Amino acid sequence: MSVKAANDLDELDHRLGNVEDEEDDGGTSIDFVTLLHVVRRSIPWVLLLVFLGASASYLYLRYTKKVYESSSTIKLDEQSEAGVLGLENNNALKVESGIGKLQGEVDLIKSNIVFERLKKTMPLQVSYHVEARVLDAELYKSSPFEVTYDSANFSLYDQKIYVKFSSPGKFDLSIGKEGEHSAYSVGAPIVLSNSGITIKTTPEFSPANVGETYYFIVHSDKFLKGYINNNLTTTILNPESKTIQISFKDFDRFKAHDIVDNIDAVYLQHKLERSNQASRQTLTFLNEQLKETEDSLRKAENDIERFVRQNKSYDIKSSLHEALAQVQELEKEKLELRFQLSLLNTIQSKVQRNEDLGMIASSLQGQESQDPQLAEQLTELSDLQTRLRTVRLTSRGNTLADNSLEERLEFAQNRLRDIITGSRGLVQTKIANIDRTQGELTGRILQAPAQETERARLERIFGLYESFFTQILNKRVEYGIAMAGTTPDFQILSPANLPDESSPISPNRLIIYAIGIAGGLFLGVGLIATRYLMHDTVTNVRELERNTSIPVLGVVPSYDKQKMPFSKLVVNQNPKSALSESIRSIRTNLEFMSATKKKRIISVTSTISGEGKTFVAVNLGGIIAMSGLKVVILDLDMRKPKVHIALDGDNSKGMSTILIDKHSVTESVQRTSISDLDFISAGPTPPNPSELIMGSRFDSVLEELHQNYDVILVDSPPVGLVTDGVLIMRKADIPLYIVRANYSKKAFLKGIDKTVRTNHLTNMAAILNDVSGANMYGYGYGYGYGYGYGQGYYDEEEKPTMGNKLKSIFK
Repeated sequence: MSVKAANDLDELDHRLGNVEDEEDDGGTSIDFVTLLHVVRRSIPWVLLLVFLGASASYLYLRYTKKVYESSSTIKLDEQSEAGVLGLENNNALKVESGIGKLQGEVDLIKSNIVFERLKKTMPLQVSYHVEARVLDAELYKSSPFEVTYDSANFSLYDQKIYVKFSSPGKFDLSIGKEGEHSAYSVGAPIVLSNSGITIKTTPEFSPANVGETYYFIVHSDKFLKGYINNNLTTTILNPESKTIQISFKDFDRFKAHDIVDNIDAVYLQHKLERSNQASRQTLTFLNEQLKETEDSLRKAENDIERFVRQNKSYDIKSSLHEALAQVQELEKEKLELRFQLSLLNTIQSKVQRNEDLGMIASSLQGQESQDPQLAEQLTELSDLQTRLRTVRLTSRGNTLADNSLEERLEFAQNRLRDIITGSRGLVQTKIANIDRTQGELTGRILQAPAQETERARLERIFGLYESFFTQILNKRVEYGIAMAGTTPDFQILSPANLPDESSPISPNRLIIYAIGIAGGLFLGVGLIATRYLMHDTVTNVRELERNTSIPVLGVVPSYDKQKMPFSKLVVNQNPKSALSESIRSIRTNLEFMSATKKKRIISVTSTISGEGKTFVAVNLGGIIAMSGLKVVILDLDMRKPKVHIALDGDNSKGMSTILIDKHSVTESVQRTSISDLDFISAGPTPPNPSELIMGSRFDSVLEELHQNYDVILVDSPPVGLVTDGVLIMRKADIPLYIVRANYSKKAFLKGIDKTVRTNHLTNMAAILNDVSGANMYGYGYGYGYGYGYGQGYYDEEEKPTMGNKLKSIFK
């Protein structure tokens, strides 16, 4: 097998090993050490995100209008004070109870009835605003000007009309912010788009208002209705206790309070009117009946007076007292029947005209002479009429419930007509029977003197009308007392409250800040998770020790004070720096690894370029040489040699020319500023570096160097790119593997173990380069050499600044 074929096999085996390591690494569990490192590094960013979240919450609260809510609680509970006057046992006196159902009251509060009355009691039609940079403010009851307009010819509803005072008596006016501006005088009528308006100043006006930009909006009924409906909430708190809560939301807390207060007032006014309506109707009916009875009584009195004048005597004996008494009773009964017949005719007439039957129903209740079926049906029809009137006030359309109620009303009317027809026939039959009986009795009475008969008749009629007149008069007094002593079924348990300025219902400061801070924490956790998932580089010694089986020989600190364009020998310039001390520690650990050997070969390699192997090699060689041992550094990275640059040498001859016997070892050795430190550069780049290293000439060169030097330190090529480094590590007593913190991938560490197992490298050790940490006083990074890598150093007296510490935290 040729040398090139062997190299190809080694490279293929190395790449296959990397594939296996990547597959094995896919199922690793959470690395808590790395996670803690990421968390520690991310804490400033998390705090920054939380601060930004809290700042966003503050800005949202600062530039969001606050919403206030005012509410009141009412209770439906009808009371009558008539019992105080001794009328509580009068079953004939009934007061109408109103709507009765809570849901009906809720609909009534939101109905057009309350809305129309609310418009008349509050200045809602025109709203005034002052323009600001972010949030415009409504000037509720504090506007420096007021607007009057002709509602009959106004067409600029729901539009912003801007006003800007140029002086106390002049102002500019425009429709919309970009509209054409025109100058007008305060108090003068203005015609704007065929709409007449007048603007006057109010007592709130002051010179400070000059130059400010205001605008007003004349709201349409549709807008106001939507505004009220969208912000008004009517809730049934407790159906058993019949309590309702009325709430209203607005940006102005005073406006919200006034609207709730005025809704309570107009609702109270409406309920008062409804409560007295039934009593007024009953009094009207009683007054009509009283007038008719009074006329009949006056006629009876006139008849008696005429009878006395004609007969010149009032004391006429009668021989048929029993007959007269019967006739009197029959006449009384017939009078009652005629009254019932008149009442039935009146009811039938009102049913045909679909008039309110509440007053008649009230008068029939408690009268024993009336048909209970008629009274019950009349009460039912009156209730249906009341409910239908209420539904028509609160309903907006022809709903199924409305149709059903109208059908029930029609059925009740038909049934009442049938009952009235039957009752009227029965009354007429009774009257006919009474007339027949009276005829018989009259025949007996005619046998008595005519004067006695006439007197008895007149006296009988007068007594009947007098009794009926007194009864109706008493009823009218009772209903008047009841109407005066009845309160509506509405009590304000809790009046409208004025919301606290510091306690709006929206936005909720606590919730907004909680959302902002939680959002910042969520983003912070997301940042930590992202940085952890993307964290694929070695950061500290513990990660290196945990992921490799080889020992860690030491660490080389980083420093960023002074960057160098390439690797340099610096330990001789600052022998007491942290960098020099760390490399001395590595030198000490090297002695423990090969204590029995006086002559040693140390190879220095890495996975890829940029990990700092050349810098570590030259400075480690310098430290060993400064301890009294003779050291020679061989640059075998023939493809990219850098040792001669780090040690200020020449590369015209070196290892490539020695291995082809063009130059000798003695001719190629170059001196450095350290007396016991020499080096041989790589020389001109050969086409076959691997074949030269595998040749026997390389072994003879090592033997020749062992005669003059104690330590041969070899700067090997990166093993992740070519196989030269593996060949050199096999010949070395101590192969060193350089890993750079925050640069070398974790996957490289699997390659180290693969290299150790494949090539049986029992004495390999690792060095972690470019390490930063607060516990390492006096180090930093700032080096650049070879493959873009740089290393710096500093004086032992120089200490890190606060800026460097902050930069290290956010790195």
